[in-house]
Amino acid sequence: MIKWILILLIVAAVAGLLGFGRLSGAALTGAKFLIAIVLVLFLLAVLGIIAIA
Repeated sequence: MIKWILILLIVAAVAGLLGFGRLSGAALTGAKFLIAIVLVLFLLAVLGIIAIA
């Protein structure tokens, strides 16, 4: 999932430099959404609520 976040951030940066504001915003929104999911899963794993095997 981290790979997808990095890809979306790169796409957002390149699209922003080339002047594609909507594409940049969409990619950034997707990256933010995935970062939130990763943080929630990390916190659940740290607190011992879920076990990642």
